[in-house]
Amino acid sequence: MTKRTTEKQLMLFSGRAHPVLAEEVADLLGTKLTPTSAYDFANSEIYVRYEESVRGSDAFVIQSHTAPINQWLMEHLIMVDALKRASAKRITVVMPFWGYSRQDKKHRGREPISARLVADMFKTAGADRIISVDLHADQLQGYFDGPVDHLMALPLLTDYIKDKYGSQPLAVVSPDAGRIKVAERWAARLGGAPLAFIHKTRDINRPNETVANRVVGDVKGRICILTDDMIDTGGTIVKAADAIMAEGAAGVIICATHAILSDPAVDRLKNSTATEVVITNTLPVPEEKQFDKLTTLSIAPMLARAIREVFEDGSVTSMFDGHA
Repeated sequence: MTKRTTEKQLMLFSGRAHPVLAEEVADLLGTKLTPTSAYDFANSEIYVRYEESVRGSDAFVIQSHTAPINQWLMEHLIMVDALKRASAKRITVVMPFWGYSRQDKKHRGREPISARLVADMFKTAGADRIISVDLHADQLQGYFDGPVDHLMALPLLTDYIKDKYGSQPLAVVSPDAGRIKVAERWAARLGGAPLAFIHKTRDINRPNETVANRVVGDVKGRICILTDDMIDTGGTIVKAADAIMAEGAAGVIICATHAILSDPAVDRLKNSTATEVVITNTLPVPEEKQFDKLTTLSIAPMLARAIREVFEDGSVTSMFDGHA
């Protein structure tokens, strides 16, 4: 009987949606992205093939679900399928932004729960685990039948705010009542800054739109940190900033993890009452969407550390003071 002990081998793969982020993660891990050929056929079908053997590897596949989201999501699934059929030992899907995450429950009858469908598709494709950043709702962790590592941009964003604005009186403002829990963590990390939230109503028949903003809490004379998980068209967050300034705040800083920035978000943010918009690079922000008050922090060190912890059977939770 011959016994062979194989060394664990970490292999990193990237789709075509956000290669810059994947390159940065690879550099931080001291490795290289596995050469991959990927292209579209004339009818827009996607083809993927790895140029090296992946047999027995611990594979991490990075793809940001940015627009056109269906193309990059499909490419991600195909990459996982290719790894499974090429005998990768374990496949970890790294999706900094989980596509369709806002469709996480039914608001009305006859609606899908698409976030769950995405999780099921990755399971079927052959994924063993998922790493994602700032899920739209915590319950998404339960949609995937396997381990989900939920990373948080909170330490990255709060450290930046502390360094830049820590000497001034701050307040943390949640854009709606549902995100108070997250705002509490922000407040704790900013030395117990007071909390406020925006009371808003939403018309369920009109996506991406909110009406009626009212600030609940004292923001007068304070630099207000308005925090949300994503900025899509920017309507909600810009109206919230206006409402905060109308209550006599000294200034508004918008902080968000995922910069989707669908039109007309850039114009709205550029012309908003906010003095700075702080985001991370979970999604690519092309040159034409950059503007003066936009500050982008890199999520790559956090992704690299999480991948390292998973690969070495360490603890991802330890990165976030025990929060999951």
